[in-house]
Parts: sequence; structure tokens; C-alpha cells
Amino acid sequence: MLKKHIKKTQAGFTLIEIIAVLVILGILAAVAVPRFINLQTEAKNKAVEGALAAGQSNVTLVYSNTILNTGSAPTMEELATELSGVYTNVGDFTVSYAASGTNGINVTVTNGPTTGYLNDVTTNKTKIVMLQP
Repeated sequence: MLKKHIKKTQAGFTLIEIIAVLVILGILAAVAVPRFINLQTEAKNKAVEGALAAGQSNVTLVYSNTILNTGSAPTMEELATELSGVYTNVGDFTVSYAASGTNGINVTVTNGPTTGYLNDVTTNKTKIVMLQP
């Protein structure tokens, strides 16, 4: 049987070196995990804010188009009805519209069929768009 000759200079890592690497990795994990969790919550909040902004844009777009096409401003009930017929899907969210007084529309964001973001967010999920008659 052949014996392998191992040189004395070919040693592995010492126990101290392995422990030092593990301590460094533990410190990095302790710093990185809370930051990652915070980024997820912030991203979900921003997604909801983006859906609300898209809903607000839809309101002003339909309101302006109605004035341009008919020459008169629609009532808030008419506007909410027209918006609910077409502009309900915004990305991963569902947006609903309701009249709020004589010159405002409530824009409400709810979960779409595939997302559960609204279960985790603290962002306001309803905004009122005020329109000048």
C-alpha cells in the first residue's frame, strides 16, 4: 500500500480562524436581516401608494376627458360610475371609486387576486380626490 506524504506546511484552518469567520458572519446577519425586513415593508407601502396615485390619475383623466368631449363637468356619481366600469385594475390591486360630496371622489385600494400586501401595510388605503367644478 502506498502512503501519501503530507508536508507539514499543508495544514488546514485552525479552530480560531473558523470561529472568527463564523463570528463575522453572525454579525453581518444580525445587521442585514432587520434591514431586509424593513425594505419589504417599505416596498409594500410604496406599492399601495402607487396604486392610490394611479387611481387618482384615473379620476382626473376621466374628468378632463368628459369636460373636453361634452363641454360640461360630470356629476361625481356619473364620474364614479364611469370609473368603476373601466379603471378597476391597477397593477396587482383593485381600485374602487365612490362619490364624496359634490366635488370629490373617494379612491379605495384593495387587494387584487394575487397580492396580500394590504395585510402588512400601514399606508392609508383610501384617498379623496377633490375636483373643481
